[in-house]
Amino acid sequence: MSLQRRLLVYLLVCAPLVWFVGLYFSISRARHEVNELFDTELIRLARQVQSTLGPTYPGTVSPLPPAPAEGSKDAGESDVRDLAVAVWDTQGRLMIADREGAELPHRADASGFIDQEINGRTWRVYYLQSFDGKWLVAAGQGTYERDELVYGLTLTQVVPWLLLLPILLAVMAWAVRRALSPMHQLTTELAGRSAEDLRPVPGDRAPAELKPLLGAMNGLFARIEQLLVRERRFTADAAHEMRTPLAVLRAQWDVVRRSGSAAERAEAEAKLGSGLDRMGRLVTQMLSLSRVESGVQPALATEVRWPQIVEQAMSDCLSLAERRRIELACEWPPRETHPLPLLGDEHLLTVMLRNLLDNAVRYAPTGTTVLLRFGGEHLELDNDGPPLSPEQLARLGERFYRPAGQTEGGSGLGVSIVRRIAELHGLELIFGTSSNGQGVKVTLQFDAAHR
Repeated sequence: MSLQRRLLVYLLVCAPLVWFVGLYFSISRARHEVNELFDTELIRLARQVQSTLGPTYPGTVSPLPPAPAEGSKDAGESDVRDLAVAVWDTQGRLMIADREGAELPHRADASGFIDQEINGRTWRVYYLQSFDGKWLVAAGQGTYERDELVYGLTLTQVVPWLLLLPILLAVMAWAVRRALSPMHQLTTELAGRSAEDLRPVPGDRAPAELKPLLGAMNGLFARIEQLLVRERRFTADAAHEMRTPLAVLRAQWDVVRRSGSAAERAEAEAKLGSGLDRMGRLVTQMLSLSRVESGVQPALATEVRWPQIVEQAMSDCLSLAERRRIELACEWPPRETHPLPLLGDEHLLTVMLRNLLDNAVRYAPTGTTVLLRFGGEHLELDNDGPPLSPEQLARLGERFYRPAGQTEGGSGLGVSIVRRIAELHGLELIFGTSSNGQGVKVTLQFDAAHR
């Protein structure tokens, strides 16, 4: 069901419901006012009759003169058949009464209003005792007269409303359609856009209720555009970087096929295997970078267990370290200090630490030590390789960038992966020179913006 139809259904159901509730209270209030008015008149009538019963009253039965016939000129619009007056003496004899009053029951001890059935009709009767106890005056009125007045007043409200109901419903439908027109305009505009059109939707003239929705949509468009820009850049960089290794592999394969001697063939096969290893590393790094830059925020709710992460990362780099005769070492803080307390994704942090160790081992001199050092709020990694210039340190982290003069194979993506994983965990990656002036020192610490 559309939002427009839903609003119309709610209005069609709720409006009559609220109106009937209001009508009920209106009838109750009108009945109260009518009863108050007629009760006052009955009291006044009873007192006026009582005032005529003075000491000079002879005390003989005196019926009241008959009222004018209903519809006659003298009667006007009145209907006295619903009024009754009666007076009794101390012996209970009926002294004064009209035709209807003669039917009122005598209640010697009654005082005030009493509702009772008389000849199948409900009457409201007011009994008034005289001060000397000689007379009992009763003034009554049929409740039908009161109900007729209440329902007549109510009918004057109901009939116009019922007659105007179709017009009201039409106006409500027009108002709902008019109120939802910005939604239709937004739908039409978005439906006419191409997949590449991620311009923000203008919300200056939008209703206040739509501005949060438009803000959320524009934010989504911005995130999608950033993701597409990253994907396009990644695809372009990957295509550019894979072109050279593929050409080298093809050339090496041609050398293998055309090699004449066993020694020449073995050398060509070794170069081909090295090229395949470099290609495999490049593809693995590209997949890792694509995964961490996918825009999906990992769940950072688990307390990081650094000993397990360090053990796994060093195990992954152990074969390379043994080949280059590099010693891997790790220093932990004092027992009472927790090493770099952090909530994060242990798998991603393992990838981050493995890339740092891999780079440190690849570019450290043979037979040296790569030291991993934990502190209470930071992590440091040192090697004894040749120092890098400030320009080279500034470019570390650029995709596919490798400092000149490197003999070890690499893809130039490891630092980009490390930096992205560090950002996801609120960490800052800093490159510098070791304290002895040699090698490269990598520091991971809490980013000041996330403190």
